[in-house]
Amino acid sequence: MTLEGWQVWDLVGRLGGQLRVLPGAVIGWDMSAAFALGDALGVPPLAMAELLPVIEAVMVTKLNEDLSANDGPGVRS
Repeated sequence: MTLEGWQVWDLVGRLGGQLRVLPGAVIGWDMSAAFALGDALGVPPLAMAELLPVIEAVMVTKLNEDLSANDGPGVRS
């Protein structure tokens, strides 16, 4: 509900191409790229450091659950 929180949430929406993956699993974001993009967008570093890891953990869990439930990326039963 803060400006910084909204800035981080906007940043998260831009990180789709910064995923680190293994065959069949998402392991997280490339945090160096995430922080560089956030810095370029003017997102406060403290806000990124506090919020990105928490959001990343939820994202990784959800994407991996979806991958497991659907037998891999893009495959729907």
